[in-house]
Amino acid sequence: MPVKIELNKNRSGGAFPVKIYTDQVDYKALEQLKDIARLPIIHSHVAAMPDVHAGVGATVGSVIPTVDAIIPAAIGVDIGCGMNALRLSVKSSQLPDNLKPLRLAIEGAVPVGLRQHKRVSAREGACTPIAAGIHLILDKHPQLLKMLKRPRETWVTQMGTLGSGNHFIELCIDENKDVWVMLHSGSRGIGNAIGRYFIALAKKDMQGHMHNMPNKDLCYFSQGNQHMDDYIEALEWAQHYAKVNRQEMMNLVLRAIKPYLPDFTVTKEAINCHHNYVQREHHLGKDVFLTRKGAISAREGELGIIPGSMGERSFIVKGKGNGESFCSCSHGAGRRMSRSAAKKRFRRADLEEQTKGVECRKDKSVIDEIPGAYKDIDQVMENQSDLIEVVHTLKQVVCVKG
Repeated sequence: MPVKIELNKNRSGGAFPVKIYTDQVDYKALEQLKDIARLPIIHSHVAAMPDVHAGVGATVGSVIPTVDAIIPAAIGVDIGCGMNALRLSVKSSQLPDNLKPLRLAIEGAVPVGLRQHKRVSAREGACTPIAAGIHLILDKHPQLLKMLKRPRETWVTQMGTLGSGNHFIELCIDENKDVWVMLHSGSRGIGNAIGRYFIALAKKDMQGHMHNMPNKDLCYFSQGNQHMDDYIEALEWAQHYAKVNRQEMMNLVLRAIKPYLPDFTVTKEAINCHHNYVQREHHLGKDVFLTRKGAISAREGELGIIPGSMGERSFIVKGKGNGESFCSCSHGAGRRMSRSAAKKRFRRADLEEQTKGVECRKDKSVIDEIPGAYKDIDQVMENQSDLIEVVHTLKQVVCVKG
């Protein structure tokens, strides 16, 4: 049965309620949620998904409805981060016995980590439609130019690149033995710069009100503030960039794996969803800015992606439109230990054991992404069974990490 705990049921201490879809919440995440709930701009309550854990600025796995205001640090710096998945007309039996050449082909086609495409012209086709928007933003806020190397080129050469951290590209097999391509990334360096810039600006704008703030990271822009209008413009641009980035990567991956597979087509069941973003939505009688920080939209009938860690299962899900969760669900398994803690606890032998059967890098640089550093995905799914239903269960056989 789903687990749900509730804080501040009667708005104790003036804080709004917090509804949490798990009883496994670390102390720091709980304190962050309590701080968010003390903000006067909250509508109704704050929801926390079953993959909830402490984050930078605000809690990962939180869904935050705000009235006429937005908290830049709640979205953070990986604006528009999300997932893209599609199913191929290929069965698992048609995959080559040796999957390493497939992984190397993907890594050769999609720059990972700090790498990017070498030529600006390489991504012009994908970038041209959104170029005007970023040039307008950079002209309005020239300080952003100082936050990136070659700022008017980097966002182009990073289009169609993976990045680092928990970003990945995978080949997976579902319960019908169909092969899927799934990937996870966001708005890259330009989204990071936009996030950092406006978080600092919000803190500067609210400097005189810091004594009333539960946490300075939660400084916000209010309706009517010119900076809020500028932030919304930059935010929406970065979210669109992140979506196009995933589409471009998917095209590069399909092109890279084509020589290793029989002729294939892509099915109509394709999903491209953010899990770190803001959207104008209507909930519980009010128009709000809904921030999903590590959560996906789960409106009734809406398809979404919930990945497990490398070595674990992932899920294609359909939303149930649960109003209490603001029609949201988790964005993954969620970390149960920090990256530094994972590096101290696990060794390369542990990584090899926990990723058996998966063609992936197994060196010390990805130990922080070991499955043991994440929550039990099955428990996470059980805790949100009233938010979503499972449509497909996927198991990765190839994983490319950033």
